[in-house]
Amino acid sequence: MYNRLLLLSLVFLTACNAILSSPPPDSGIEGRVYVGPMCPVVQFGTDCPDSPYQAALTVLSLEGRKILQFQTDETGRFKVPLGPGEYILHPESPNGIPFATEQTFTVRSGHFTEVIITYDSGIR
Repeated sequence: MYNRLLLLSLVFLTACNAILSSPPPDSGIEGRVYVGPMCPVVQFGTDCPDSPYQAALTVLSLEGRKILQFQTDETGRFKVPLGPGEYILHPESPNGIPFATEQTFTVRSGHFTEVIITYDSGIR
């Protein structure tokens, strides 16, 4: 009887933890990551658009606590569920270049906040 009660308690606590720690699927962030410039010399009348960039991104609380880390797809796109609140998006730059600055963003209940990140390629 004791073992059965213990097992049921563990199952209940695990289920509660999963419910409380899982963000709702109807809110979060989505967007795209680019890198540029891609041309060493940009000339007037010549198009040199930024390119999609696959990157690792970290979501932090405003206090700097790591919430989650994810990677964009090969086209730089991402969609990540997050609960409502304010966060910091930290673009990872393991080699220093390319680099991008952190962004603060707000997630509202029932909405995905659009975020665009542009890494600086260092090309000049």
